[in-house]
Formats: sequence, C-alpha cells, structure tokens
Amino acid sequence: MQGLITRLMLLAALCMPAAVLAQAAPTHAPPEGFTAPADPRPEDTNAERARSQPGNNAPFWRAVRNSGEQAGYTSLPAPEAGVLIQRTVQYPGSLRTTAGEAWRQVRNQWILPYGGALLLIVLVAIALFYWRKGPLDVHDAPTGRMVERFTYFERAAHWVNAIAFSILAISGIVMAFGKFFLLPVLGGTLFGWLAYGLKNLHNFAGPVFAVSLVVVILTFIKDNLPTRDDLAWLAKGGGLFSGEHVPSHRFNAGEKLVFWGGVLLLGLVVVGSGLVLDKLIPGWGETRGQMQVAHMVHAVAAILMMALFLGHIYMGTVGMKGAYQAMKTGYVDETWAREHHELWYDDIRAGKIPAQRSARPAPSGRPVTPSA
Repeated sequence: MQGLITRLMLLAALCMPAAVLAQAAPTHAPPEGFTAPADPRPEDTNAERARSQPGNNAPFWRAVRNSGEQAGYTSLPAPEAGVLIQRTVQYPGSLRTTAGEAWRQVRNQWILPYGGALLLIVLVAIALFYWRKGPLDVHDAPTGRMVERFTYFERAAHWVNAIAFSILAISGIVMAFGKFFLLPVLGGTLFGWLAYGLKNLHNFAGPVFAVSLVVVILTFIKDNLPTRDDLAWLAKGGGLFSGEHVPSHRFNAGEKLVFWGGVLLLGLVVVGSGLVLDKLIPGWGETRGQMQVAHMVHAVAAILMMALFLGHIYMGTVGMKGAYQAMKTGYVDETWAREHHELWYDDIRAGKIPAQRSARPAPSGRPVTPSA
C-alpha cells in the first residue's frame, strides 16, 4: 500500500511543472487585421502558390510536364517555344509516353536493330551467292563488234549519283550504327570528330544526290517502262539460279524493279524527308513532331534503298563480267548484248535502235551494223 502511494505522489510531482508552464505560457493571438493565407489548391498558378506556400514550385513543373497539351507563355516567336515536354502518345506495342521518348524507342528498338540486321542479311546472301555461283559470264566468245550501251551523258549522270549515294550511305551508317562498332575501337574523341565530319559531308552530298537523282530518273525512265516480256523474266528469276537464258530488253525486269522501287520511289522519299530535316521545305520541319516523323521515314527508306542497291552494286561490279566495263567505257561486246539483253540486241540488229548513239568512237573493235 505504501508503495502505491509513493508512485502516485511521484506521478503528481512530474505533472505539476507541465501544468504550471502551460498556465504561465502567454497566448499569441494573431494581430488585428491579419488574414491567414489560403490553403494551396491543385489549380493554383505558380504566382498563387508562391503566396500560399513560398518556395513550392509544383504548379510550374506541372505546367512544364503538360506543355505538350497546353503550351506555356513565351516571348520567343519560334514554333513550339512554349512546349518544353511533348504531348504523350502511344504507338502499337508500347506504353503511353511522351512523343520524344516514343521516337527514341522506335529508333533504338526498331529501326536500328532490324535495319542493321537487314543489311547484314543482304550482305551474307550476296556473299553466299557469289561463293556458289561466281560471276555471270557469256557462253560464246566475244566477236569484237561493240554496242554502245550508255552514252557519255548517261554515264556521267549515273556516276555522279552513285558517288553521292556512296557518301550518303557510308556517312549515314557511321552516324546510325557507328557507336556499336567504331566507338569502342576509335574512342570517344576520334569517333566524335569522324561523326562530325561525316555529318557535314552528308549534308553537302544530299543536294548533289537529289539533283542527280532527278536527272537519272528523266534519263532512264523511257527504257525502264514495263513490258510483257518482263513477266517471263520474273517468272524464271532471270535465270540466276537455273542458268537458263531469259531474253530481255535494254533493262531486264530486275533492273526495272531497282529503278521503280529504289531509284524513283525510295529515292524520292529519301530526298523529300531529307529536305524536311534540312528545313528546306517551307512550312515543314518547324516542329519536333514533324522532324521526328521525317527522321523515321528517312531512316527506313534509306535502309531499304541501301539493301536494294547492294544487289545492284554487286551485279554491276563483280557479279557480272562486262557490266562494270559498260558503265566505265559505255560499250559492251556484241556477245554480251546478245546473251544478257537479247531483245535489245535484236532491235539493234533490226535497225530500230542505233548501235552507236554518240559521236565518240568505240574503245576497240567496230560497231554492230543492222542486218540486211
């Protein structure tokens, strides 16, 4: 009993100072005329939040995040100057994210891996075909009689376009894929200078390619018009695998597919999207969304064009004997013309097409004359 009384007295002694202090503490009532700031609201502007909660900039950052849907105020006249973060979008197979992040994902997860794989597959297929078949050659001996296949103007247009395309392809591959196979070897500094130099070279070669592409299209479009004989050539695959001779006109169906699909369609798409990226088309390329779409279209079309032209380059160099000489000198032997483009050769023999269209003499031999 005595212990219980002792505990109660000790508890009372501990509580007494707190009660005394509470009674002695002065009361601080707000001064007369004082108005407490309003509680913060989600819809507050940054200025209103600064009054209610100084230092809380949540409305500002909320406006930054939503500037893609409702642009903020800026005195700059540039388009999208008030947009700091693009609006959210969702492409097939992705979560909803900002347009800039969606572009980055498409580039890094779709265009680069699948585009790079396509180019490697084409290179491997060409190497296997060359290993199994070797270069295509004529069966009969050359006659020494020459046929002018390309005039000087046609060859000049082709070579200007081909050189510009090669510069664009190499620089584009380095800029797109160089970080995977060149950066680890060269290091950051050297690779940075290389990429910077190739980027400027890419921009200078682009207009040359665009102008020469139009010249090539206008020069060769007549002889690339489709005919019924092209169906037979396509049905037999041009005899590439069977070795069967398939007649064709000046350009076979395979070359016509390269012309219409690669030169005309993909070429114009690459040039058009490149002009948008360079901001050379009024009203286009002024917003980030337009630039992102133009970049994706440009990259996809360029990769498809390179894949298609790899086969064209192969057949025009080591894949077919005499093809490179045709574009170098302009002339082919009569045997080559007859075995590779028999219908074109028949028209020459019939006098429908001149065997020599330019004033320059054949490099060797004599021109084919029409048959009596």
